[in-house]
Amino acid sequence: MKTKDRLKLATELFLFFFKIGFFTFGGGWSIIAEMEKEFVEKKKIFSSEELLDIWSIAKSLPGIAIINVCLIFGYQLGGILCGIAAVFGIVLPSAIILSLVTMFYSLIKDNGYVERAMTGVRAAVVPIILSAALSLSKKAFSDWFTYAVAFLAFFLCAFTDVSNVAVILIGALTGLLMMEVKTRAVA
Repeated sequence: MKTKDRLKLATELFLFFFKIGFFTFGGGWSIIAEMEKEFVEKKKIFSSEELLDIWSIAKSLPGIAIINVCLIFGYQLGGILCGIAAVFGIVLPSAIILSLVTMFYSLIKDNGYVERAMTGVRAAVVPIILSAALSLSKKAFSDWFTYAVAFLAFFLCAFTDVSNVAVILIGALTGLLMMEVKTRAVA
């Protein structure tokens, strides 16, 4: 990719993530939903499986998952410059908003309008997150085994004190073991 094209792509990624960083509430899943609309459905640059793979890798790495997603995503599209542009695009709106909220916190902390607006935002975010999860789950669940792993992971997260890192590692090891069993069965 030429330097000029890479700069153009980095600028486009920065602007895309900057925009959704300002207007996407609800954390990683709602951002993933926007990424899916833009880069899977509209531009067809990535498949749902590839986006799900990026999300899975990003969640299993240390740090803030959505920043990891942006870095991996941008890097896949155009190298390190695009990865950094995507990260700055997603981080900058939060920094601006948090700075403003911090400056004016004493004015808004007991404001009924702000409280009610945030209640509405929280209620609207849940369907967005569920929609993204359902959309991506269509590609994540391919057979009975993936459903069993998902059920086990849900059980461990919801009803035990097993850490999320351990759940991810258990899922990865279980997948590797199943691949080994299938490979030996075919051979």
